[in-house]
Formats: sequence, C-alpha cells, structure tokens
Amino acid sequence: MGNRYRDEGRGPRGTGRESASGLELLGRGPIEARRNAGRRMRERTPRKTLQQLGDDPRDVLAILAASNEGRLPSLVPIRHQRMLKSPFAFYRGAAALMAHDLSRLPHSGIFVQLCGDAHLANFGLFASPERRLLFGVNDFDETLPGPFDWDLRRLASSFAIAARERGYGARHQCRVVATVCATFREKIRAAMRMDTLDAWYRQVTADQVVGLAPTSGERAKERAVLDKARRNTSRGWLHEGTETVKGQLRIREAPPLTYHYAATGPRDAAKFDASVRQSFADYRLTLPDDRRVLFDRYRLIDIAVRVVGVGSVGTRCLVALFVADGEDPLFLQVKEARASVLESYLPASGYGNHGERVVCGQQLLQSASDIFLGWSRSASSGSDFYVRQLRDMKGSFDIDNFSIEELDMYARACGMALACSMSKAGDPAMIAGYIGKSDALDEAMQRFALAYADRNEADYATFKAAVRSGNISVATE
Repeated sequence: MGNRYRDEGRGPRGTGRESASGLELLGRGPIEARRNAGRRMRERTPRKTLQQLGDDPRDVLAILAASNEGRLPSLVPIRHQRMLKSPFAFYRGAAALMAHDLSRLPHSGIFVQLCGDAHLANFGLFASPERRLLFGVNDFDETLPGPFDWDLRRLASSFAIAARERGYGARHQCRVVATVCATFREKIRAAMRMDTLDAWYRQVTADQVVGLAPTSGERAKERAVLDKARRNTSRGWLHEGTETVKGQLRIREAPPLTYHYAATGPRDAAKFDASVRQSFADYRLTLPDDRRVLFDRYRLIDIAVRVVGVGSVGTRCLVALFVADGEDPLFLQVKEARASVLESYLPASGYGNHGERVVCGQQLLQSASDIFLGWSRSASSGSDFYVRQLRDMKGSFDIDNFSIEELDMYARACGMALACSMSKAGDPAMIAGYIGKSDALDEAMQRFALAYADRNEADYATFKAAVRSGNISVATE
C-alpha cells in the first residue's frame, strides 16, 4: 500500500468502532470470498447509516486556526481571503473540518489509499509520460489510508455545494450526487471482474470525458479546454512566467503571490542558495535512475515563492526554473508536505517524510504520474517537500459556469476517475460487496451531501462573522 499502512484492527480514533482494512484479502483469494467480506462489513455498518451526519458540537474557528499552525503568517490572510469568496471556496479550504466530522461518524470499515481531499475541484487533466491527456484526481496533499467512503462523501458533498452555489435546488443537487455515486458503483463493479493488470492499467482519458458531453456544442467547448491543456507546458509558460533581468532569465515576480527570497546580505544569500541546491540534490536521489539522467541535463537558474490554491496557501510553495541546452526550460513546483488532516483521526503515515507520503500516494492512486515526482527535506527549516512539474499539460474545466447538464456530466467523469483510483488502491471486489447492486448507497450519499451542504453554509457564516468582527484577518490580493 502507498503508505505502508499496517492493519492495526482499529478505525478512526474517537469512534469506538472496530474496522477491517481488507489488506489480508487484497489481491488474494477468490473474488466471491473478498466480495462476501465486503457484504459482512455492510451488515456491520449498513449503507443507510452513512447518511448520518450527527450533531456533535465543535469549534469551527478553533479547528481552522489549528489548520493554520506552521503556515507562513504573512500568507494566512490570503488563505482567508480566498476562503471568504464563497461557500464552495470555504469548503475547499476547510478539509480539516470535514476530517473532524467524518471521524465521528459510522464508516464502511474498508480501508483504501484515500486522496484525502476528493472535492470536485481536485480533479482535472494531466499528462501521462507517453503524452496522453488523462483525467483524474490531481491533488494528494492529504493522502492517507482510510475508509473508502470518506473520499466518496467529500466528493458527493462538493457536488451538492457547487450545485447549490449555482442556484440549483435540492432536486438538482440530488441528481448530481446520485450521478457521482451510481457511476462510482458501476465502475467499481466492472473493475471487480476485470483482469488484475487491466484494472491496474485502466485510465480515464480526456477524450472519454469529452464524449460524456450531451451536445456537439458542449463537446466543442470541452475540446477547447483539452487544446489549452496540451499547450500548458514548461515551454508554453516560459514567456508568461519569466523575464530577463540584467541579462539573466528570472522568474517574473507578482507580489504578494510570486516573489523571490529577500536575503539580508551576501552571507544569507549564499546560505539560502546552498540550502536550495542541497535540497535538490536530495530530491534527485528519490528519482529512478533513468529520470536522474534526464534531470542532470538541466541547470538550476532561479527559484521563487509562488502561492497556489486555497488549501495550500500559507504552506511553503516554490517554483524553480531549470534550463537545458541553454534554452530548454523546465519548471518544477516544490510544495511543502505537512501531516495529512486525516492523521489526527487515522493511523499515522508509515513514512518518515510527508513528501514521500504524498508522492507514493499519488503514484498509487493515479493511472499515470509525473516523471519528475520526488521528495526532499529542507536542511535549514526541517520542512518536508514534494516536487513535480509546475505545468505538464495540466488543465481544468470551467466548473463555475457549468449548466446542470454539464455539472452532471462532470459528476460522471469524477465518479469514473475515483473508481479507477480505488480499483488500484484497494480491493474492488470488497468495495463492490459493500456497495451492492441497489441504489441504497446513492440514496444515503444524497442525504448526507445535502445535510453537509447545510452544515458547510453554517460554518461559512461563522467564518464570515469572525472576519467582520476582526477576529480573522483577511488580505486583499
């Protein structure tokens, strides 16, 4: 498993519930035996119980404040500003809140490698090493082994929140959640009967996603997104992301979101440079031998802080520019890897470096991964990092302007992709045994997702009130 998880016969801390990871059956034994194990887990925790949300009191602001610990203080107000934009933006930044809530609820007991933050905006386009454009989960900062339904519930709730934010009522919210769950159920059951290697190799291609669009006009619009993603490479970002300063190619600054380290003097500058180069030397050792040969053709030119996302704001994120043959660019993103928000409630990661946890989780969950994925640790700060290409044909669909038909199409794509990941990361036969043939799981997820959308709105209102009262600082970007 991607996190060296040792089945300790226990579930999320604080639940008082026993759990079974199914690792003793994973990939072994007859399909029916593993499927029956899933059915036994269903008897123990009926699907209907997954609709429960509970009303355990919790301090929203205290949990959010705890999630800011260790972040760069100067950037935390930017994080708050982004979360203030809308209930969905708040949901994106409040993964710690949902982790807390899920830990107090009944769960399936079937453990897989979780994305850990499987909301709909964390799915998108990316390139395989063979330069095929694929679709799937693309954020793994919170990855950790846990109950498979935790990812499904976070994804389902994100669709309810997104549909509500676009003005669609409960009927349409239920529709897109049902589409996610029914598609997930259908694809998991299909994976159960597949050859083991075929299930491992299975991919959701960008063309498959476009093919889900109901009209030729919508397909044309989505193909334009694919074309844009194919141009989104290190070479494509060279003009936008760099400038020439005193004859040297430099990363273009755009404070407060992109800026260079401000050295206090020559000695500090030399110390920073040595630390960066040592970190990349350590990172190089985490690459396979063939990738080291490729990486060694590049020379580090510049590095700068670059603020990204919502959940990641305040963590140490940088972009590094490398050049080969004097003109061939490679932009690498260096992201701080902190403990997963799930680790307060699940067995801790077996990795000594959280960057390695993220990388190995990504490699297990994605159908194909970035050839430059690796990890390191800063000798100066002690922070863990993972490294990947900044731009490698990455792209996303314009979810903010989706019609309900397009949102439903996207729900099907995300359900397919999540099932594809979990078929690799877990036992599809065991999961299929739990979810069954009926729509009982779909109905439970609809009730849960709509209830959680209500809770998210209440939490968002609490957050806004704290901002208005001045208890939470907000920056203007």
